[in-house]
Amino acid sequence: MTEAFTHPETLSPAHDGVARCGFVALVGAPNAGKSTLMNYIVGTKLSIVSPKAQTTRFRTLGIVMRGAAQIVFVDLPGIFKPRRRLDRAMVKAAWSGVQDADLSLLLIDSRIGLTDEIRDIITTLKESKRPVWLVLNKTDLIAHDQLLPLTKAVTDLLRVEEVYMVSARSGDGVDGLLDGLAKVLPAGPYHYPEDDLTDLPDRFLAAEIVREQVFLQTHEEIPYHATVETESFKVRPDGSIRIDVTVYVSRSGHKAILIGERGQRIREIGMRARKQLSGLLGAPCHLFLNVKERAAWDEETARLRALGLAEHS
Repeated sequence: MTEAFTHPETLSPAHDGVARCGFVALVGAPNAGKSTLMNYIVGTKLSIVSPKAQTTRFRTLGIVMRGAAQIVFVDLPGIFKPRRRLDRAMVKAAWSGVQDADLSLLLIDSRIGLTDEIRDIITTLKESKRPVWLVLNKTDLIAHDQLLPLTKAVTDLLRVEEVYMVSARSGDGVDGLLDGLAKVLPAGPYHYPEDDLTDLPDRFLAAEIVREQVFLQTHEEIPYHATVETESFKVRPDGSIRIDVTVYVSRSGHKAILIGERGQRIREIGMRARKQLSGLLGAPCHLFLNVKERAAWDEETARLRALGLAEHS
């Protein structure tokens, strides 16, 4: 993958020379900045990002070497009150990821503070018995004298072992967080090759990049009533890649909006997604999009299985 972000100095660690490896769950309310943080740390786009809440639908791994430590970040869906079967599966997957991790980072948007949603998350975290670190995010967007009262309000409710204040967008404070994690993960062999960035298959990545553009280029409820699946992913003899993707929507009106007048919107979605994928995959991409109406797709086992959520539904 070649699309680089401004990257933290992941090879200048504070560590004791002992090989360490562990899973670190990123947990929080929707739009806390979990995906932005993981993308920054790994140095490439693994989780899609949009200003809309509930963008992440399934767990994504981001693997980073920090000296002798391999830190496996698990970007999880934001935790919220579920309504649909899809919502319930997303929230269940998030809590399953917390239980499976060695340590959890509770990310809080420091501008929003301690909401009822976060209080509910804290209540469940207390029951999980897993170590928790508090990470206050977006600290570049508020006055610093507001951070200590917020820290106290959270730590009065939840025992946390460490507190970090970061900006996932600019990277402020992220090096210190990585150094801290590298020191405390369990000693042991690496779970993945040292040059791996994720376990996410390229065909999954292709669907997610298209879905990101659906989020960015449509409004209101449409992104939440759409899902994207890669039907075919083939490397051609010349090294280029042909990718066939289907976007499922639940209503005919949504299909018309997504396609746009004379197909203008779906062409724009395809053009931007194709450009990103060519950079991420390091090869020219030929992306073909198809839009299908499929009522109640978010209740179908087959669609949830395509998202890796069927076991959680």
